[in-house]
Amino acid sequence: MKKLVLALTAVAAFTGSASAADLGARPYTKAPVAVAPAYNWTGFYIFGGGGGGLWAADSNVQTAPGAVAITRDQRLGGSGWFGTVGIGYDWQFNGRWVAGVFADGQFGDIRGSLSDPFFGTEGREKLRTSYAAGVRVGYLVAPNVLSYVNGGYSGSEWSGTTQSFIVPGGVNVTTTPSFNRNGWFIGGGVENNLDIFGITAPGWFMKTEYRSAFYDRISLPETFTPGFGGGLTGTATTFKPWTQTISTSLVYRFNWGGAPIAARY
Repeated sequence: MKKLVLALTAVAAFTGSASAADLGARPYTKAPVAVAPAYNWTGFYIFGGGGGGLWAADSNVQTAPGAVAITRDQRLGGSGWFGTVGIGYDWQFNGRWVAGVFADGQFGDIRGSLSDPFFGTEGREKLRTSYAAGVRVGYLVAPNVLSYVNGGYSGSEWSGTTQSFIVPGGVNVTTTPSFNRNGWFIGGGVENNLDIFGITAPGWFMKTEYRSAFYDRISLPETFTPGFGGGLTGTATTFKPWTQTISTSLVYRFNWGGAPIAARY
């Protein structure tokens, strides 16, 4: 009986060793490669912010609105601050290109001087508001960083002025009306996602933009009031403005998100 048990044990041990020898080595499996999310820039966005601006204008004096100039052009100017709000829509195409349309408005206090060198008067001229509608085209220098240029239509609203000068026996005053000017603009900027420094802010961006706008010349009739007496219409002052602004805005993109697909940038 003992011999039978010993024989069965030996057979079992031999069979187990053979089975183990027949098994191949465990195949090597590589860990899955993590892929960066591919972000989607297509969709609507809104923004709001502020900045600083300058305006410059060529100006001369005419004998009457649209008549003969009696002084040479002089360069006037002003500076100040403004706030801005806007809305837009972008399309991402060909991988790293983005194109879109937008509209925005600017409001604030960019002011300078308007003067009449013929009469020696000077008064305050203020850019109250401006607005724009245009297109932009950009390139993704990184999946969440867009560098772009833009351009389009721009309109502006300017204040009237009260210009004064001292004469023997009193003060003489000339006034000009408020007015609107239309033109065009060109600019550019950088927009980037705020997921930086370990902060998660899906959909939130910051953009910094430079813009230059050019407007048509206007002839402003001057009402001359000697000694604050009765009005007398005589000369006109021309005004041809050019504005430059730099703004920083907070942007919210409604459909922003990453998809776990492989994307190379």
